[in-house]
Amino acid sequence: MDYGDGIGAGVGVVGFLLYTAVIVFYLFCLWRIYVKAGKPGWAAIIPIYNILVQLEILGRPWWYLLLMLIPLVNIVVGIMLIFDLAKVFGKSTGFGFGLLFLSFIFIPILAFGDAKYQGPIAA
Repeated sequence: MDYGDGIGAGVGVVGFLLYTAVIVFYLFCLWRIYVKAGKPGWAAIIPIYNILVQLEILGRPWWYLLLMLIPLVNIVVGIMLIFDLAKVFGKSTGFGFGLLFLSFIFIPILAFGDAKYQGPIAA
């Protein structure tokens, strides 16, 4: 009897469930960040609209969304937005680097920590 297929399927199911749990937790963290900024939390789960709301939170114009569609430019704009997110919550550039390189740690810190929304920095 060969049990190899059953073990592989079990590992696949566990991996899928773990991946799904991480995604749901990340969306919950974004929901909390949006609520902290005075925006509706459900906006975090709507594709494209969540970027527009985030641009609103950061005080950036809507056409940054168009820049996000241009290859390589989107990387630069994305990094700028990450550092802006740190600033609008009163965090330092060091925290921005944390968001950039260790987002799985720093996004929950931003969502559940004592950081308060300071208002859009670009305004």
